[in-house]
Amino acid sequence: MTSRPDVKRPAVRRAASAVTGPDADRMVQLSGATEHLDPPFAVVDLDAFDANATELAHRAAGLATIRLASKSVRSRELIGRAVRHEGYRGILAFTLPEALWLAEDHEDVVIGYPTTDRAALKRLASDERAAARVTLMIDSIGQLDFVDEAVGLSRPDLRVCIDLDASLELAGGRVHLGPYRSPVHSPRQAAALARAVRERPGFRLAGLMSYEGQIAGLGDNQPGSLLRRAAIRAMQRVSAGELADRRAAVVAAVEAVAPLEFVNGGGTGSIEQTAAEQVITEIGAGSGLYGPGLFDFYRRFRPRPAAYFVMSVVRRPSPRIATVLGGGWIASGPPGLDRQPTLTWPLGLRTNPREGTGEVQTPVLGAAARGLRLGDHVWFRHAKAGELCERVNTLHLVSGAEIVDEVATYRGEGHAFL
Repeated sequence: MTSRPDVKRPAVRRAASAVTGPDADRMVQLSGATEHLDPPFAVVDLDAFDANATELAHRAAGLATIRLASKSVRSRELIGRAVRHEGYRGILAFTLPEALWLAEDHEDVVIGYPTTDRAALKRLASDERAAARVTLMIDSIGQLDFVDEAVGLSRPDLRVCIDLDASLELAGGRVHLGPYRSPVHSPRQAAALARAVRERPGFRLAGLMSYEGQIAGLGDNQPGSLLRRAAIRAMQRVSAGELADRRAAVVAAVEAVAPLEFVNGGGTGSIEQTAAEQVITEIGAGSGLYGPGLFDFYRRFRPRPAAYFVMSVVRRPSPRIATVLGGGWIASGPPGLDRQPTLTWPLGLRTNPREGTGEVQTPVLGAAARGLRLGDHVWFRHAKAGELCERVNTLHLVSGAEIVDEVATYRGEGHAFL
């Protein structure tokens, strides 16, 4: 693994503790640029998108590059735009078919999850150019067996990356805090899998990855209980310290078996912490480009809101209520208020707590609701980044006060990579 220089870290920009939305003047511009469009439609504020791309790289402080997480963007045009920014190198895809598609234009694509797609594996094994550009994710010898059985041994060497479990385990493993991802948790387990790769014809170990979802994917400034916020922050401090020590030990154990080209870690929510670890060479991140609602609850940073979807008012059931058609674009994960879209514009709207955002209608209340007329636009932000693109075929790109382009999402290009 290439060593990296020690770089002095710039001061971290502190975000306000209170939840803040986009600038009202900017929303007036966005709304004026798109007022002629019929909802539902989605908008990406290119000025905010580009600023967020620069900020993500800045937060890594030159200690690591950003490997763009494509699942958080889900538009080929915007993926290309993001990786052209300074400080970005490579893509973190989420399926092998997607990786093969992106590898047509990009030389370094790592798949973030193991695959059992036999047809895609055969395509990979039959294409030397793709095999040189795409790295498979593994966490067991069984996955090596699966690939061999699917494609046979007459093939170019396939690049693989070991997925290290980054969760915090306490009480001898009886308490598990973090995503359930890989069974590889210890230096001994990682080294054993590295030896299996080295000794297996047809494979080459390229990298090591670990995603600390309990830190990067969990805001430390959640609304509600002070006790819960304190518990989250304490858990994240303990977990970050444990993981930094364990990840360094794992890298040393693996590199005693075979050299690593890259060590990937972190996410949008933990760039500063993860990049500070000496063994980390790159950060997998992408959600911060769009600045979805879940990132309203982090203390250390605040991306600019850049992605929206827009619905129209179709009913006025009372003088104080306006009803929007649809709106219930709920995010994946444990059900809760934080998975619902955020009402963004006009300012001062709120949902009816007995209905929330609905499949076919969303009643909105608040002072601004009284002034809404039939056909008026109501702007939302999705709770998560890339999932917005599963609902629309195109994204309207706005720069300044004008629509400058309309680009396809994965769905709009006819791809369902999940």
